[in-house]
Amino acid sequence: MNALLASVLLAVLSAVAYAAAAVVQERIASTTDPSRFALLHNGRWWVSVLLNGTGALLHVVALGLGPLTVVQPLGVLTIVIAAPLAALTVKRPVGSAAWRGVALVSVGLVAILSFSGAHESQPLGTGGQYAVATVAAGAVVVLVACSQVLARTGRAGLRSIALATAAGIAFGTGSVCVKAVAEGWALASPARAAPVLVLIAVFALAGLATSQAAYRGSGLAAPLATATVVNPVVAGAVGIVLLEEGFRYGTPGVLAALAGALLTSWGLYVLTEDGVTRKRRAASAPAVVIPSPVRRPETAPARVPLKPAPVSVEPVPPRSPGSTTTTPTPLPAPCRH
Repeated sequence: MNALLASVLLAVLSAVAYAAAAVVQERIASTTDPSRFALLHNGRWWVSVLLNGTGALLHVVALGLGPLTVVQPLGVLTIVIAAPLAALTVKRPVGSAAWRGVALVSVGLVAILSFSGAHESQPLGTGGQYAVATVAAGAVVVLVACSQVLARTGRAGLRSIALATAAGIAFGTGSVCVKAVAEGWALASPARAAPVLVLIAVFALAGLATSQAAYRGSGLAAPLATATVVNPVVAGAVGIVLLEEGFRYGTPGVLAALAGALLTSWGLYVLTEDGVTRKRRAASAPAVVIPSPVRRPETAPARVPLKPAPVSVEPVPPRSPGSTTTTPTPLPAPCRH
């Protein structure tokens, strides 16, 4: 097996792990307490962390074996795998609108990344890595702050998109740093690699936290699609601007990439509207009222008949001969009710 085929296989397995983690995270977000520390006591959340770590490790190895323009587009398979995986595991049907949005996002992202990377990428220096990390960290902070404002105004859909965008930026920046370390790992000393490894860990944790928060109250499709699209777009933008990769086939390649961006935006809109519609239907569904149990006649306590009060009769003294004394008639005892 050559290096390119191995990188493709590892990237596909990474997408499967990421999709499974996304399904578990969304399920936890919709069924558990929103406390920020409650997740630490949830075993399923740690399973999602393990799946994300497995996906990240496979992604790192794939980036070390194959080019960025081949490995990153395969991340779109996370969206394609997550929808049927959720239908199988949590019995959640996938509607026609969701399938249409997934198809649009997939085709659009493949078009964007298929026509980018015309030249072999140049290695990204330490200064470029820090510049990318600084811009990405600022964007993540701004998006998280915007999500807080949107949450206060009741715009749950836009809040979820903002957090998912922050997650995609964090994951994409982490992938750029991983690629830079993987390409120059044999030449870089541990002292030079350590700061970059710290940045990779920070962006990985930021992406995990923001993606988990994005699933709360918005479902699976829209946040996952947003994060999965933003991730390779960030990596592609860094490759075009800093690594001088450019577009393939000149002007036609640029137009095809723009058409893919429009398809991706349309697919995101379809997925977002589908998620909002499902949430509204669930919120407007009439509540099921369970009536209180009716006591059956045979279960009612039996009535105990009242016993009649005893009648006391005074003994009659014997009459002496010639006595005219009459015996008084005893009065009846009062009735007891």
